[in-house]
Amino acid sequence: MSIGDFISSFFPTVHSEAEEKPAEDAPTDEAAAEEPEPEEPEDAHPAIREECMNSASCAPMKHHFEKCQEKVMEGKGHKGEDCVEEMCMSRNSVSSMPC
Repeated sequence: MSIGDFISSFFPTVHSEAEEKPAEDAPTDEAAAEEPEPEEPEDAHPAIREECMNSASCAPMKHHFEKCQEKVMEGKGHKGEDCVEEMCMSRNSVSSMPC
């Protein structure tokens, strides 16, 4: 017994005998093409997030993040500095708001 025979003994072999005829009650390609696809509703999350970011409670943290980002992009920050902490603070304020 070869290794191939041994491995194939664990997996069943399936053989195709004849072409399967399409069922008469199944919809054809033409019928499927005529049915309009339902439109997905627009995602409201980005608009709600933007509204919360501009609210009075989140605006100071958003401003702090933007200033940090400007400083880093201009190369005025410390070596290896990023604004991850500021970004997390601004995102957490949006997540905790009951908008």
